[in-house]
Amino acid sequence: MDLRTGAAQRCSAADEKDPKPCDGPWTAVTTLTADGTEITGCLQHSARLLASLEGSRLHPLAALAPWAVDVYCRAAELPPFAWLIGL
Repeated sequence: MDLRTGAAQRCSAADEKDPKPCDGPWTAVTTLTADGTEITGCLQHSARLLASLEGSRLHPLAALAPWAVDVYCRAAELPPFAWLIGL
């Protein structure tokens, strides 16, 4: 919790409009966007980001993390921008 604003702190992959809390380590995996931007986040928000951004992928070194497959599986089950429809 951020004591200045009262807001819960979240990983870098969390969209400001996404109400879901982080799940797992905040630095679980790094997602690469189509333009090469690297965004490191938790399992929940990395999967949501992967499902939402066309051309995105997990950083190649994410294969070394035990939860990379989990992020891919979660992303495969999500529609793009799932938080906009209440998921």
